[in-house]
Amino acid sequence: MMWFTRDLRLDDQPALQRAAQADMLLCVFVIDSYWFQQTKWQAKPMGRHRWRLLWQSLHALDLNLRRYGQRLHIAIGEPSSVITRLARQHGIHDVFVSQQPGTEEHSQKEYVKQTLTDRVQLHTVETASLFNESSLPFSLGQLPGTFSQFRKAVETQNLKHTPSVAPPTALPPPPGLSEDNRAQVPNVDPVACPLFEGGERPAQERLRYYLFESHRITTYKQTRNALDEVDASSRLSPWLALGTLSPRRTANEIARYEDEHHANDSTYWLWFELLWREFFQWYGLAHHQRLFTGSGVRGRRVQTSFYPHRYKAWTQGTTEWPLVNACMNQLRETGWISNRARQIVASCFVNELELDWRYGAAWFQEQLVDYDVGSNWGNWQYLAGVGADAKDQRWFNLEKQQAQFDPDGSFIERWQGHTTGRPTARHTVDAADWPVEPGKPLS
Repeated sequence: MMWFTRDLRLDDQPALQRAAQADMLLCVFVIDSYWFQQTKWQAKPMGRHRWRLLWQSLHALDLNLRRYGQRLHIAIGEPSSVITRLARQHGIHDVFVSQQPGTEEHSQKEYVKQTLTDRVQLHTVETASLFNESSLPFSLGQLPGTFSQFRKAVETQNLKHTPSVAPPTALPPPPGLSEDNRAQVPNVDPVACPLFEGGERPAQERLRYYLFESHRITTYKQTRNALDEVDASSRLSPWLALGTLSPRRTANEIARYEDEHHANDSTYWLWFELLWREFFQWYGLAHHQRLFTGSGVRGRRVQTSFYPHRYKAWTQGTTEWPLVNACMNQLRETGWISNRARQIVASCFVNELELDWRYGAAWFQEQLVDYDVGSNWGNWQYLAGVGADAKDQRWFNLEKQQAQFDPDGSFIERWQGHTTGRPTARHTVDAADWPVEPGKPLS
C-alpha cells in the first residue's frame, strides 16, 4: 500500500518507488472529516481555499496514476482506522508513507503500526525534506535552536541535498476494488483559490517559468517583500506544502539555473528560503507537541487573554490599521498573502491585540493554501518570542511598514483596508480595569 499524505506526486517519490516493487499496489488517500470541523482555536483545520487546491491535486494525481494502469483510492474517515481496515481487507503486507511533522500524523502512524504489528510492516520514507535525517551533521535531539545555527551547520559541512529520483517507469496493478467514496467529499467552492491550480503539472510549470522563462529568480531578493505582485516571489509554497512539488527537485533546478545561466544573491536567497522550510520540517519532528503549546519550545510563558472582538476584527479586516485590514481581506478572499504581510499581521495579532498566538496560527492553518504544519506553527512561535529566535518578540511598527511597503496606498485601496470597526488596540486599562502600560514596538 502507498498511503499518500502531503506527497501528492509521482516525480521524486521514493516511497512510491519502494512500494512499486510489489506484485500488486493499493494507492490510498484518506480525507479526514475532522479537517472541516471548528476546533477550540476558533478555526477549522482546513478552509475552502486549501480544500479546493487539495481536491484538484488529488484529481490530478489520480489521472497521473491511471496512465500507469493504477488509480487513487480516496476514502473518508479517520485515517489510521481506514488504513488498518484496507490493509486487512486486501491482505497488505507493507504500507509505505512519507515522514511528516505533526502530532496527529505521528499518532496515526503509531496506531497503524501497533494495530497491524503482527502482519504488516509500516515503512516511513523521507520525501518532504531536502536532507535525510542520517545525513544531518547533528542528531534530531540536538537540532540547533535557531535557523542561523542550523544554516551554518549545514553550509559549513557543505551538506548536499538528497538526490531526486525520476518518476516510475511502471507500476504494479491495483487490487480489485469497488468504487471509493469520493462522491461523498465536502463541496468544493468553485471560486476559491483563484491564484493556484493543484497538481504536479502546474507546479512544474511555475517552477520552470519563475526560473528559466521569466528569470525572475535573479531579482528575488530585491522583490520578495512586495505585497501584491504575482512574480515578486516564486509562489512555489502551495505545491511544496501539498507535496505536488518536491523540495529536492526545486533545489536541483535552482542549481541547474545557476550552472546554465547566472548565480547571484537572489538565486542563493531562494535556496536560503528552502533551508528555512527545511529547518521547520526538522523543528516539527524534533519538538512534537511543544510545537502547539503556548509557551513554545522555549518554555517562555507569555501573558495573553482572548478578546473576541479583537480576534473577530483581525480575521475580518476591521482593525484600526488599514494595512493589516488589507492583508487580512486578501487572505480571506484568496488564501494567500506574502511573507511580509504574514509578519505584519502576526505582529499585530501578538503585540497590538495581545492575543494568544495559537489562535492566529490556527486561523492561518484554515486560510492559507500553502499551510505547512512545521513552517506555520514554527513561524508563529518565532514571532511570538517562544520559538526559534534569540529575541523575546518580533514587534513591527505598523505605520513604518505601511510607509515602506505601500507608500501610495494602492494595496490598501485594492483590498479595502480602510473599512474599520470600533477600536481594537490595547488601551490604558484591560477588561478587568487593571492598568496597562503600552509597550514600544520595534521598527
